Amino acid sequence: MRLAITTAAFALLLAMPSAAQDTATDAATAAASPTGNYDELCDTKPRDPAEAWAAMRRGTMLEWGSTYVRYPKHRLPDATDGSKLRLKAWRGERVSAQAVLWTKDGLDNATVTPGRLKGRKGELPSASVTAGFVRYVMTDELNKDGKGGCGFRPDKTQWDSLLVADAIDVGRSLDIEPCSTRPLWLSVRVPHDAAAGTYDGKLTVRDGNGKEVSLSYSIEVLDHTLTAPSDWHLDVDLWQNPYAVARFYGVQLWSNAHFDAMRPIMKMLADAGQQSVTASIMHKPWNGQTYDHFDSMVGKTLLLDGKWQYDYTVFDRWVTFMMDECGIDGRINCYTMIPWDLSFDYYDQATARVKFVKAAPGDEAYKEYWTDFLRDFSDHLREKGWFDKTYISMDERPLEAMTEAIKVIKTADPEYKIALAGNYHEEIQEDLDYLSIPYGQEYPHEVLEQRRQRGQISAYYTCCTEAFPNIFTFSPPAEAAWTALHAVAGDYDGFLRWATMSWPANPLQDSRFHTWAAGDTYCIYPGPMSSLRLENLLQGLQDCEKIHLLRQELQAQGRVEQLAELEDALSAFTPEGMAANGLSTEEAVRAIHDLLNKL
Repeated sequence: MRLAITTAAFALLLAMPSAAQDTATDAATAAASPTGNYDELCDTKPRDPAEAWAAMRRGTMLEWGSTYVRYPKHRLPDATDGSKLRLKAWRGERVSAQAVLWTKDGLDNATVTPGRLKGRKGELPSASVTAGFVRYVMTDELNKDGKGGCGFRPDKTQWDSLLVADAIDVGRSLDIEPCSTRPLWLSVRVPHDAAAGTYDGKLTVRDGNGKEVSLSYSIEVLDHTLTAPSDWHLDVDLWQNPYAVARFYGVQLWSNAHFDAMRPIMKMLADAGQQSVTASIMHKPWNGQTYDHFDSMVGKTLLLDGKWQYDYTVFDRWVTFMMDECGIDGRINCYTMIPWDLSFDYYDQATARVKFVKAAPGDEAYKEYWTDFLRDFSDHLREKGWFDKTYISMDERPLEAMTEAIKVIKTADPEYKIALAGNYHEEIQEDLDYLSIPYGQEYPHEVLEQRRQRGQISAYYTCCTEAFPNIFTFSPPAEAAWTALHAVAGDYDGFLRWATMSWPANPLQDSRFHTWAAGDTYCIYPGPMSSLRLENLLQGLQDCEKIHLLRQELQAQGRVEQLAELEDALSAFTPEGMAANGLSTEEAVRAIHDLLNKL
């Protein structure tokens, strides 16, 4: 049985304060408003001496750098690429470059302007080119054993802390202090209908006093076209956290202001190939593993007569918003029937209180709670036309619990699709329409082929466990691209990352979190602002689609040698391949990117 409007009980549950929400108005967060400028934290690392800065031949220098480097804030940059930059891009591709500015004098109210890209056959639209300053955020390091970033970190002083370049701040002026370095990020989104050829542009930094420095660059648009992100062949699943957005922006959960704040963030994900909606169907599906815990998007009420009523108002609004307004219309991943705490929320009409059922998979109370809901949920999803794309989803749960949960799901509706992000278990893999296993695990070849024949998706994921590859704020940026390319090299169907916007208390200034290595919980900043990590991940994801397209083209044309060259370059994106060829992460990423543009 379902309700047509939000019940008071559901509203009460959604409004229950968390410790994170209680501290949302602290001074640090207030100082880092997403709508205004903010100060970066103090650099804790040694600075180059004043005499080194004084020796600069000009007061302010600007040169092209590498997108795979985080340039320290108070050190003179090295290994820049000088004043010339030549980019190559397919039609429909987004390409990036990083410039490095360093100054002994400082700049007041500095702005960065990308200029227009002009070619013989016209110019690219001005909206295709954006540029901004790279901002610095505090990070930490791997656990002391160097084997990963998981574990409770209550005392930040036990881990080394340093300021690193990461967030990309577009469209805002910035004061640049004397004797400091400031990276700049340039992005060019080539239209799908752009004419092939070379386009020339100029990147300019100008301060409030009229002083300016500039760099020239060119981009060659190649005679290849990249598929739109919504049609990429690699399944991309980057989890969303709407609760973090509401807290940080200071807006009422599920209000119009909340959706307005989320819209550009979710569109940023869609542009990165995101295809799935993350929905929570119970209170705290992952306990408190993020600063802002997830609540249930479905209201569950136990009536006086012992029957259940369900309110799908929030769930429907969230899914509709993601599909219709943000272009993310693939799977609807509903988490979770097996939470960490095995405690399930509902509103009890008899006592007018929120209560919880404590039950484990296999218990009778567990079966009763979930069977009734899943049957009603099935009816609702079918009415909305969403049933075929909805997956009842779990993550990192033991085999025994998964086996019992699957029984309940199939009893409620045998046509339900089921998803798991967790260890590979032969016993249940046939029941899992979507399965993402941890980095380092592999699917048996025959199982992978059988799953594909059944139309099931077989992906992999990374989280705090992996020292490499990862997208911590201290990770080398090229690791993000390597992570995506490993999905193709390892013959997976997709890639999953458990958090993209589960922001800590003050994400603009401090990426550290008391449970996981810094940056593990997000790669999109409030604003929204992209990051070196997201941009490099995007490069890797685009290259994955290029590989798919080129494989088809080379095979159709019988270009055996070029196909072998491509597969050889791709082999560097497995642990075995790295060990065999001796290439660094950056070298492997750069090599295959250049090869894809050459082919």
